[in-house]
Amino acid sequence: MLSGGLSHERDVSLRSGRRLSAALRTAGLTVEEWDADGGLLDRLRANRPDAVVVAMHGGEGENGSVQSILEMLDVPYVGTDSRSCRRAWDKPTAKSELARVGLNTPDWVVLPHSTFRELGAQAVLDALVERLGLPLILKPDQGGSALGTQVVREAAELPAAMVGCLAYGDTVLAERFVPGVEVAVGVLEGPGGPEALPAVEISPQCGVYDYTARYTAGLTEFHAPARLSPAAAEEVGALAVAAHRLLGLRDVSRTTAIVGEDGAVNFIQVNVSPGLTETSLLPMALEAAGRSLGEAFAELVERAVARGGR
Repeated sequence: MLSGGLSHERDVSLRSGRRLSAALRTAGLTVEEWDADGGLLDRLRANRPDAVVVAMHGGEGENGSVQSILEMLDVPYVGTDSRSCRRAWDKPTAKSELARVGLNTPDWVVLPHSTFRELGAQAVLDALVERLGLPLILKPDQGGSALGTQVVREAAELPAAMVGCLAYGDTVLAERFVPGVEVAVGVLEGPGGPEALPAVEISPQCGVYDYTARYTAGLTEFHAPARLSPAAAEEVGALAVAAHRLLGLRDVSRTTAIVGEDGAVNFIQVNVSPGLTETSLLPMALEAAGRSLGEAFAELVERAVARGGR
């Protein structure tokens, strides 16, 4: 079980790793928990595992870096290959891929930090509001756990929100805010291919599913399955499977979507290493589907061992 690392999401990763390790042991597997540190390559060579489960969130665990190391050493692992990790990790790239085939995703603008220095911050912000309107949502173009994500409802809030977002990366994804029901849809691969789990509805007390709302028990209300019409539930599941297939993901993923007030389903982003903590969404979806976390991931481990280090 590979967890930890040095990203902003280290603590969440360690919690996911501990919980999944316990679940896999209950399912009968022998699990060692390793931190992703400077000794990782030597440990992999000296004590080669049958398979690695990457329970790292953010940074090297989702941008393909750790996956590249495992591929170079020909070590089997659960999850998406390095090249497809990179496509999913970059939010504008993932949105562009889905928009290219006609799937809904809120309109967006990508703004590197250098643009504000070179063209003038206020002029750029004025043009941004003119293009997307208000409210809008700011988020780093890469990263997870909603770190740096902020909803801007008034133009006067925009400069400070932009500075806060840029604290987590050099490029901001500014996206038109879509009011509606936020859902997370897990996808697991089985013998018949990728299948959507029941959607989980997310209802944070503060109105925004930020880092605190995600990982503090009691601050967000969840419904699994989501309180959607049968047609909407089917559509969000189809969207999640489409994103999984289109981006070339493998084994497991989790798509975030918004069912707008007009009933339209909008793709927001996809995650190749979903959280597995006590407040995370994928375990809720598995429970709603009548499946245990340990048994589901034990099957993915078996698939990884069977395909080898490819």
